[in-house]
Amino acid sequence: MMDMLIIPNLRVKFAEKTWADTFQLVRRCMEKSRDESKSRAALERSLEKLQEESNVCTMNTTKSRLEIIAKQQGMSFHFTEAMCYLSADLFYVEVLLLPSGEVEEVKVVPHGESPVPSESLLQLLRFKNFATFSMKLQGLFAQYSIPGDNELKLKLLVSLQHLGKDLQKISHLPRKQKYSDPEMDMINNGRIGSLIMGKEDCPMTIRFYIPPNDGMKSSASVVQAAQVTVGVSDVTHKLQMASVIPEPPQLDPQGSYPVFVPLNEVPNEMLPACFLLKLQPAMPVMLSVVKQLSQITDATVPDVDLQWAPLPKLLMRGSLSTNNQWETSCENKSIFTVPLPGGVIHSYIFPGAAWDLPAHRGAVVDSVPFTHPGHVPALLELLRRQCTINTLLRSCFISQCASPGLVCGLPFEVLPESDTSFSVTFQPSYADSLSVLLVNVPKPHQITCRLFGAHANDPSINEYLSSVIMSCMSVPETMRMLYNKLEDITSALLSPGRLAATEAENDHSAPSSTAVTDTSRGSAAFSQSAAVPKDSFSVSDSACSAMPVAKSESVPEINESPYASPYPFPPAGMFQCRVGNNGHLSQLI
Repeated sequence: MMDMLIIPNLRVKFAEKTWADTFQLVRRCMEKSRDESKSRAALERSLEKLQEESNVCTMNTTKSRLEIIAKQQGMSFHFTEAMCYLSADLFYVEVLLLPSGEVEEVKVVPHGESPVPSESLLQLLRFKNFATFSMKLQGLFAQYSIPGDNELKLKLLVSLQHLGKDLQKISHLPRKQKYSDPEMDMINNGRIGSLIMGKEDCPMTIRFYIPPNDGMKSSASVVQAAQVTVGVSDVTHKLQMASVIPEPPQLDPQGSYPVFVPLNEVPNEMLPACFLLKLQPAMPVMLSVVKQLSQITDATVPDVDLQWAPLPKLLMRGSLSTNNQWETSCENKSIFTVPLPGGVIHSYIFPGAAWDLPAHRGAVVDSVPFTHPGHVPALLELLRRQCTINTLLRSCFISQCASPGLVCGLPFEVLPESDTSFSVTFQPSYADSLSVLLVNVPKPHQITCRLFGAHANDPSINEYLSSVIMSCMSVPETMRMLYNKLEDITSALLSPGRLAATEAENDHSAPSSTAVTDTSRGSAAFSQSAAVPKDSFSVSDSACSAMPVAKSESVPEINESPYASPYPFPPAGMFQCRVGNNGHLSQLI
């Protein structure tokens, strides 16, 4: 019996010695490796393979695994009898081991602060999930990856810490709630979104936008966030070295923004750096928004590496089944089909020539520089508005039309109109003339719709559509509801009882036969001028038919901003559409 116990123990000790010797050999080879790109990488992969194959859990093997993870992240590693230290310039991680090799405790120690236990890192090591632990450590290293020498790093760390505390004060200021869901309200309506203070293995992060409601249920809603950090700058900026919010915090007379102490009246430093909102994920932003972001802050959004492209093209890259479709679409148009409840199919056409103008191009931005906590609320308002526009346009990108050049179901043409608006041109099922729905996003929490064409003299329709689009955040769903609304109105107008009442009223109110004749002639003239050749714009619910698409200059007067009326047309009555010989929508009169 004693021999049976001794032999397994000898095997364990032999295995421990074998693995320990192997790790030491590979480690020595790594230290002597001169070619960082080849030899060292190969040795790291070899050691990782050895670690994966090892089933022996001892203190030495755990130390060896932690050491290789530290070296992979560019951190130094040293240990005492039972404690391992994975160190960077501004923080280190303590790992306390038991004699068996199990992990008893993990602490994160930022520079100049007390150790903070990390339950998440502890659980990863206890379950021997070294790969995820390495990823978490990489995120922690990035959080404290501040550029410069040690003196500059310490100053920037202090400035970043004061910024975080001020942002936390701003987040606690009273405000008016806009959404019933508290978490959604904090993300979409909070002055600085939902702030997650940097702690343990989580960097300071702001979650500032999530679609209020994915009406089409086309994809999982992604929360737009930004990590708050610092970065180097070619220009020196005055950064805070103390809080710039008085105690207790106060709001301005309008109750919108906090009151700040002038930066000159608190400790500050001129440093070759600035704060950064590192967008996660990076987001497509229009050129005008990039300029407005730079106007808010003392730092310019760097545009050296930005690649400008039509905004829909940038949005398509992140949508399902739309990669690389912009260039291959028929006649420089991208066509997307959207299935809707009840077997209805919409086709959304994005003319490339209209969206590829300089004013409507955008770029994917991954970081926004700023220098003061007071910049953050204004920056987030601009980014939220861009997110709202992006969400509405993305709702048209459900799937690519199977046959480029053909329009399936009901066709809709989407055109840019201004920095904050776009139009959707369509043909009502009961009319020969075209109609236009103008969608404007003056603020992230405000979307307005204005209908031009069929029943445009009914202001309740605009209110109804604005409410619908705010609720569903989907252009196809809004157009479906608009079609249903127009059909209901038309059916009510054409009902036998309504027609009889209208005829009786006309007979009773007509002053003479001459006036009736003149009115009939005017109506006939109006109908003739408003008619569109049927061969030029064919609409079918069940079949695909070729449709000529309007150019960007087809609706030259639609250009709405929150400061001016976009149309010179009178508020009442139906507008008329002229269609050229080539079948393109050429003019609104």
